[in-house]
Amino acid sequence: MSKRTLTVALVQDRDHGSVDANLASIETRVAEAAARGAELVLLQELHNGAYFCQHESTAEFDRAEPIPGPSTDRLGALAKKHALVIVGSLFERRAAGLYHNTAVVLDRDGRLAGKYRKMHIPDDPGFYEKFYFTPGDLGFEPIDTSVGRLGVLVCWDQWYPEAARLMALAGAELLLYPTAIGWDPDDAVEERTRQREAWMFSHRGHAVANGLPVLSCNRIGHEPSPLGTSGIRFWGSSHVLGPQGELLAEAGTDDPDVLITAVDLGRSEQVRRIWPFLRDRRIDAYQDLLKRYRD
Repeated sequence: MSKRTLTVALVQDRDHGSVDANLASIETRVAEAAARGAELVLLQELHNGAYFCQHESTAEFDRAEPIPGPSTDRLGALAKKHALVIVGSLFERRAAGLYHNTAVVLDRDGRLAGKYRKMHIPDDPGFYEKFYFTPGDLGFEPIDTSVGRLGVLVCWDQWYPEAARLMALAGAELLLYPTAIGWDPDDAVEERTRQREAWMFSHRGHAVANGLPVLSCNRIGHEPSPLGTSGIRFWGSSHVLGPQGELLAEAGTDDPDVLITAVDLGRSEQVRRIWPFLRDRRIDAYQDLLKRYRD
């Protein structure tokens, strides 16, 4: 089969303290990615500010904005300027009292190609997202762009094989995860290692089970909690995987990075020919997957 190569860039960064500062940093890093040949740029989850979900406060809803809106306009102009596709992550204000954690895709002509509303919403110490975000209602639908059909998911979705599978069944050519995940600084080193490795294993599993490349872009830096607890130290480690789970590129755990690598989209068909998991699925026997638990 012919080789179809896509150059991708993951912008791993910390919070710079304001929307304008964060978007200015993104503009600089996207320009760098474009200069290095990137055709697709993935940003981290909720990249416009701090990860505010460490506490519950109605004042934080002031961060939300409509889609389309100011950030999609700015990202769209950036995508058009550099003739590349940008996948961003925003706090969407859909209506008064109705908000979503939403990924947006800006095509190389600057238009908003589509959006995905995060489906799985966590509620754990330090990650109080159910207070802020209504679960998504757009389903698991890939977004068509000039560089291919993108299966965009968001952070907590990365633990669910069903989400990755449904994107694959709808023809996604890549799986992309804007992410904000890290350690509790009070955790033992051994526990930190287990958590980070489990996160990597989950992505590798999605790549292997679906025969697709996987891109995950995480933030870095320590963000203290408004509750006075230790906060979160985001572990970076943004990465690109091939369709057999092979590691194509990985960023470090502590520093900003514009991680760039080439992905051969043609390999997915080659891999699926030798590992035909979609052919051998027993769709006649999976009815119980619609149950919460088999009592």
